[in-house]
Amino acid sequence: MPTEQHLPARGPRPAGQAPRPGRTPEPGGGWEDGPRPARPPGRAAGPYGRAPRSAGPGDVPGSRAWRGRARRRPRARRRAVLAALAVAAAVTAAVLLDLLPGSGGAVADGVPAPSLSASPHRTSAPGAVAEDTPPPSSSASPRGAAAGKRLPRSGPGTFTVARAGLSPASGGKHYRVEVEDGLDVDPDEAADRIAEILGDPRGWSHGGETTFHQVADASAGLVIKIATPDTTDALCGKYGLDTGGEVNCRVGEKVVVNLKRWELGSPTFDGTAAEYRALIINHEVGHWLGHGHETCPGAGRPAPAMMQQIKGLKGCRSNAWPYDGNGRYLSGPSVP
Repeated sequence: MPTEQHLPARGPRPAGQAPRPGRTPEPGGGWEDGPRPARPPGRAAGPYGRAPRSAGPGDVPGSRAWRGRARRRPRARRRAVLAALAVAAAVTAAVLLDLLPGSGGAVADGVPAPSLSASPHRTSAPGAVAEDTPPPSSSASPRGAAAGKRLPRSGPGTFTVARAGLSPASGGKHYRVEVEDGLDVDPDEAADRIAEILGDPRGWSHGGETTFHQVADASAGLVIKIATPDTTDALCGKYGLDTGGEVNCRVGEKVVVNLKRWELGSPTFDGTAAEYRALIINHEVGHWLGHGHETCPGAGRPAPAMMQQIKGLKGCRSNAWPYDGNGRYLSGPSVP
């Protein structure tokens, strides 16, 4: 069995023996691994074994260098304080924005949100929501005459406000309709269709619980925009939502409707593009009112308006309305 090997202790080097290669004697006859020469006179060691720095021109009180250094110190401190205040102001603004009604933080589908019961009465402030990008099969040709329409992918990013159908009423929920410039969608005609959807007894005005009034000014607490896919991606992407050129989103007080969905509907929806527009408005306005996502309550039953029907019906039947003809709320299990 091997044992530890101990080297013999090294004794003093015999007189006259030459140093090993690469080693030279220090002045005074010592070897480089022996005692070091004494520090030259006048070079006292500093606190860490080094000689202290000699005084420079900036260390002389009253000198030009000393005055320059003294002036720079307060400026550096002011810059640090201003930077800290700017960061604090930005954090405070973000917190206040998140607390404002209808301007919640950006939350994409799949991120857990506060659970909401199946009751249609909501009071919580909604967050920003994007419908999940549909699966590849949803790119199939939609039904109806709109299937042959050629739609622009992008637009100028500017919008025209609808003027027809404005209401002078001061109560209720004020909303504004805007359509991106250059589209083959008339803003006033789009506003008429949206007014019909919002006023339908199967919609959110059911039983007069909520009333909607179209305006054209800044009093609108809800802004419905119809935009090209690229503009939709840009508007929603500012809040971290990925609409993938396919779907809609709701961000704060803005509902952004993708032109592709407005004109073509959805391959997963068993109905016309006009019926699908009702689902778009009811679903996104439902988010604005505080409703969360729901799922299919059972095979063969109507899909809730708050279900992401573009992702599949899960055995339910297509449905665009939150209420049925008898005034019953068409609910489903909440999606966390």
